[in-house]
Amino acid sequence: ASLKILHNLNSLEGDADLQFLLAGGELLKVRSNSWKKNRTFKLQEDCRTIWQESRKAMRSSQTFSIDDIEAVRLGRQSEGLQKYTEEALEDRCFSIIFKGRRKNLDLIASSKEDACKWVTSLEKVITNLRNLSSKQKTEHWIYNCMRNADKNSDNKMSLKELKHFLHQINIEVDDEYAQMLFAKCDKSKSGQLEGSEIEYFYKLLTAREEIDVIYDKYAQTNRQMSAKDLLSFLQNEQQEGVSLDDALKLIEKYEVDNAAKEKQQMTKDGFLMYLHQPEGMILNPAHKDVYQDMTQPLSHYFISSSHNTYLMEDQLKGPSSTEAYIRALMKSCRCVELDCWDGSDGEPIIYHGYTLTSKILFKDVIKAIKEYAFKTSEYPVILSLENHCSLEQQKLMAKHMTSILGDALLAKPLGDEMPTTFPSPEELKGRFLIKGKRLNKLEEAFSPSSTTDENESISEDDEAADMVEDAEKKPKKSKKMKLAKELSDLVIYCKSVHFQGFEHARESQEFYEMSSFKEGKAEKLAEESANEFVCHNVDKLSRIYPAGSRADSSNYNPVPLWTAGCQIVALNFQTPSDEMDLNQGWFLPNGMSGYLMKPEFLRDRASEFNPVNLTKGKWLQHKTLHVMVISAQQLPKINKKKESSIVDPLVRVEIHGVPADAASRETDYIEDNGFNPMWNENFQFDVCVPELALVRFVVEDYDSTSQNDLIGQYTLPFTSLQNGYRHVPLLTKNGDIIPSAALFVHIMAVEAE
Repeated sequence: ASLKILHNLNSLEGDADLQFLLAGGELLKVRSNSWKKNRTFKLQEDCRTIWQESRKAMRSSQTFSIDDIEAVRLGRQSEGLQKYTEEALEDRCFSIIFKGRRKNLDLIASSKEDACKWVTSLEKVITNLRNLSSKQKTEHWIYNCMRNADKNSDNKMSLKELKHFLHQINIEVDDEYAQMLFAKCDKSKSGQLEGSEIEYFYKLLTAREEIDVIYDKYAQTNRQMSAKDLLSFLQNEQQEGVSLDDALKLIEKYEVDNAAKEKQQMTKDGFLMYLHQPEGMILNPAHKDVYQDMTQPLSHYFISSSHNTYLMEDQLKGPSSTEAYIRALMKSCRCVELDCWDGSDGEPIIYHGYTLTSKILFKDVIKAIKEYAFKTSEYPVILSLENHCSLEQQKLMAKHMTSILGDALLAKPLGDEMPTTFPSPEELKGRFLIKGKRLNKLEEAFSPSSTTDENESISEDDEAADMVEDAEKKPKKSKKMKLAKELSDLVIYCKSVHFQGFEHARESQEFYEMSSFKEGKAEKLAEESANEFVCHNVDKLSRIYPAGSRADSSNYNPVPLWTAGCQIVALNFQTPSDEMDLNQGWFLPNGMSGYLMKPEFLRDRASEFNPVNLTKGKWLQHKTLHVMVISAQQLPKINKKKESSIVDPLVRVEIHGVPADAASRETDYIEDNGFNPMWNENFQFDVCVPELALVRFVVEDYDSTSQNDLIGQYTLPFTSLQNGYRHVPLLTKNGDIIPSAALFVHIMAVEAE
């Protein structure tokens, strides 16, 4: 017996692709035209870390985790490879795309076959690791920690190595407790743990006392759960309207012991397996797919939207990149922004004007959007143009969009007659809509004989004018610009107009004419004229964007704008923040389609809803939310470089929504335990408008002398909560899942008395 009893990648044992990666090989690493160097790469024995050779004087090698990889792309699918390699090398190139802000790894293999082998092998290992059960992930992680603690590689564990191991998994224990634990497992009295002793140590370590209590309460059939016992648990604790047949299906699906499965019973391991699956998680599994009516007019939906989409970092000197568009689209962002300026060689470019941000070609952005727009969501993408270009380069913009996007570009209204309302997301599946200035009324699109002077001057878009105002430090004036007819004609359902007040909008603004609001103006309207804003947003689109003073690309709170019915609340996707957590949580359900249908009271022209001053109405659905924060499992270290650094975790539960519902409660912190801390603390929240409420779970590392550090968080709409005992996955500040880490809570949302 050895430590490998805990190693679980059985599904790939002996696999040719795995063996290929373990053997490794030489690849050409590309950083620039002048920096292309051969480096050796190989998968380490833990099957989750890639070793790469380094020629730097201070380090001979470096590693990165498979968990840190976002995607592997075959071909010249990164800016670096497109810029620094020839087209003839297309089939030998591939890129490793990392999560967060880490730069891509651009590589060239020796042959087409070799490149394909690297990509398929990496994708297989990535998929395998992501598909491991929670129990398997725990085993795999603990195995690797044990390997690291086994300093002399003898497959045994001394007391000193056990202490080192506990530090690695985020637990601080005193010497007396460590000695007691060691003695309990050292059955042979040899002074070292090996084989079955290590297995016993693992069982002690991973025991879930809180799960034992729940399971034992309902395991009334020879100390196991029969289908009837499980049904009783599902109905009494999980508050699910299920049948005996549903319980039998769960046993068939998740029971790990074949003998128990044959008896139609569920063991404790099977029960824990169920609690880590979609049916046992806090998010209602019925909401993981598109479940809402997608045939309503476009204005009846909240739309996931990005601001300054081209930026990877801040908006003063940060890099612009097509990769930023890809990342936003892969997160189901459905409205992206393109700040367009004249390029010096006749080709329009995109960058943040009047700043030192880098520049990228407009046509390259359109190509990237075309490639990635509908990989995670099939619903329409809005291209929000901020146009600063000359007539000639505007014509080129129109030509690029028409030729690259092809039939997917909506270049005329749907149907043969002038519409009176927006089409639906369902009708617009797979289509691109252009938002920008238009020279004439949409009605003229149905009159081929109508002509418009392409040199006609129109007022600048609001955000474009704001950018000039911020750059020149002068009061904003109504500036004029010339608009090319070719570009104007591509604007169909999203014509940009200046907002002149709600009364003017009611009397004169067409449904397809939309206004953009700087965050401050929008927040003022949402506070002082909330009901008018709500009614305005029933049949017209509103786009909100951050103030130009946010040079660091920080974000504003989107919730007050959503509660006022604003559809396109554009945030800086490139900036990890609480606000982006809320955005990711808001658009988590409905298949992560980037579209979320507004509640009925935000779709009614006669609505009297006012989020700031709540009155009686169908929006008032008073709920009492009971939350018991029970425990957490395998929280990551904050300071991974310092072995002795152990987290002191606490949990905060937040409610975001209308002002009356905003609330926050916090547990005590647990000292020196990130592996299996337990709180058992109860909170209660009163929620008036649950259809506009978000619930956010935040886990932080307590610090008495400075600001707490974020360990992980998870946000979801109140209406997507599942009652009962639930696991809550945790995400990093970048919105990526933290493998194995979770909260365990009990949720009960009931009608308020």
